[in-house]
Amino acid sequence: MDGGGGKFPAGVRWAMSTDLDKLKTRLQALRAKTIANGCTEEEALSAAAKVAELLDRHDLSLSDLEIRDEQCEQLAIDTSRKQRQPISSCVGAIAEYCDCKAWMEKDADGRIRYVFFGLKPSVEMAHYVYDVVATAMRSGWERYQHSQRFIRYASDEKGSFQFGMAVSIADKLIAMKEARDEANRISSGRDLVVVRHAVVEAEFAKLDLKLRRGRASGKRVAAGAFEAGQEAGHSLTLHPGVGGKGR
Repeated sequence: MDGGGGKFPAGVRWAMSTDLDKLKTRLQALRAKTIANGCTEEEALSAAAKVAELLDRHDLSLSDLEIRDEQCEQLAIDTSRKQRQPISSCVGAIAEYCDCKAWMEKDADGRIRYVFFGLKPSVEMAHYVYDVVATAMRSGWERYQHSQRFIRYASDEKGSFQFGMAVSIADKLIAMKEARDEANRISSGRDLVVVRHAVVEAEFAKLDLKLRRGRASGKRVAAGAFEAGQEAGHSLTLHPGVGGKGR
């Protein structure tokens, strides 16, 4: 070992860092392409599944010790809003899907931001999934609004629709995560979740944050729009593999 106190020789740590940089660059490029193309819901979440498999393949190529030597980081996503947004109902599921922790905080001006914490590639993936879910919710509302031929709509209609959609997508992400983890355990004989969580929990404890459980917003929900949003979310097709039509 070198004198820098690391667990691996300098050459090995350099190779690991290079691989992580390549993976992060690839994730960023895929995220930019997916968002810029104005993807549909199915394309967006299919791409999210593709990113998850990309990350799993990377981590399965490493030993448990190599994963434990990776660094954790935080990534904050600003909303520029002072009120909780419908996507907040999906943030926890996004974090679980990406083996991260997540919380909501406010900046000095009281504007909400969501913070993801975890291993570097996992955090980058969480940012990607958050963006594609937000894109899906935006486009889903636009299609619903067009289909209803709304000239005007009550302020709670949009929020209710997107809230319903977020709840439905969250359920799908959790189910997809469980299936993905089980497939990895069967194919590799390893449980990446246990290794990743051990690192994240240890590093998270060092932050010594005092997080409080969120409270319900108390907002009224338009039942029809909420159910329509749930239906839109249920209609999304998630493809857990990377095969099929390329982007």
